[in-house]
Amino acid sequence: MRKAVLPLLALALSGVLVPAAAWAQKAPVVVELFTAQGCSSCGKANQVAADLAKDDGVLALTYSVDYWDYLGWKDTFAKPVFAERQRAYAKKFALRDVPTPQVVVAGRVQASGAKAEAVQDLVKTAKRTPLNAPDMEFIGKNRVAVGSGPAPRGGGEVWLVRYDPREQDIAVKRGDNKGQTLVHRNVVRELVKLGPWTGRPKLYRLPVAADDNLESVILVQGAKGGRILGVLETTKTER
Repeated sequence: MRKAVLPLLALALSGVLVPAAAWAQKAPVVVELFTAQGCSSCGKANQVAADLAKDDGVLALTYSVDYWDYLGWKDTFAKPVFAERQRAYAKKFALRDVPTPQVVVAGRVQASGAKAEAVQDLVKTAKRTPLNAPDMEFIGKNRVAVGSGPAPRGGGEVWLVRYDPREQDIAVKRGDNKGQTLVHRNVVRELVKLGPWTGRPKLYRLPVAADDNLESVILVQGAKGGRILGVLETTKTER
């Protein structure tokens, strides 16, 4: 990867605009699965996401939602903030309700998470779609710098996602999936909105991770469930 003449930190502090890094290494396609351990049709979708996670060109993230808990099994990974993210997408896509399982690809399109071929087709299309992403760089372990770039109409947002990269098998003991063991991969454990992004360079402070074994990724995307504009993953030297 070509290096910038000046580090992003110095540029951000000086207020100098950082040009969008069209020359940067191609970012992975972000595939977000919204699933629930109490959802009878979600097991297949979980496997689809687990398979996609093996693709180097894809960042598959699994969000467990809590609105299926009433059926008798409380999802072991669910948090209300994950369902809030899904509802923001539902509003953007003009859906009447939030479907489960649901896959959102690059914040641009959505499909049933159980339809593997449909999801794969959307991923292939997203891989061919160029991104005019801002340059991004982690500054130590507690800050991230986002450079300049064209901001979407309505503004942008910067999100921190921390996920567990391990494959985990959960035995469900009650509800519609009673007796089944569901596979999980790249389970999101922390989701934090770091702040707005207007297209100008800005530094964001990262909260302390609750678990050192989690992987971190920064997403720049349109506000309130908009398309994903940039992706920054930690490297081995930053973990």
